[in-house]
Amino acid sequence: MFILADQRDADLEGAFARYTKYVEENRLHFPPSAYSLASSDWYFEFADHRAPHDSWLESLTVSENSSGERNEIRTVSITIKLLGAYHDGHIELHYPTVFEYRFGNSSGQGHGDWRYDEFRLNAQGQLIHEIEWASLGTSHAWLIVATDVLHKWLPFE
Repeated sequence: MFILADQRDADLEGAFARYTKYVEENRLHFPPSAYSLASSDWYFEFADHRAPHDSWLESLTVSENSSGERNEIRTVSITIKLLGAYHDGHIELHYPTVFEYRFGNSSGQGHGDWRYDEFRLNAQGQLIHEIEWASLGTSHAWLIVATDVLHKWLPFE
């Protein structure tokens, strides 16, 4: 891990330098949209309204899509909808094909703020998106392993 809470708290500049190097060294292996987010100059910038930091969860949809003669071919997709940190739009993150996911517990008062997240690759070359939430002095993490992640910024009119 590179830029999650433990790494950021210990050495912010070094953590981002190591992460930037990791992303660039693995550029050809990253899914296109995830690479675009991980290497962008805005995604991890807290002042950017499109960035998820400090956003709140609005909805989480896990869908099991089917195909085949008996609908026996099953794939999972996930969509996360966030209220942006500045409350002036929504952020949607869509994972078209999901191989694995783990959602940590909320505090009972909601999930709290999207604190930190990072994209990396597993041994099979699949995208790992790890997300840390913080609420009322507690934290928990989500882990999603997928083919890619698509980001949409939907500003309020």
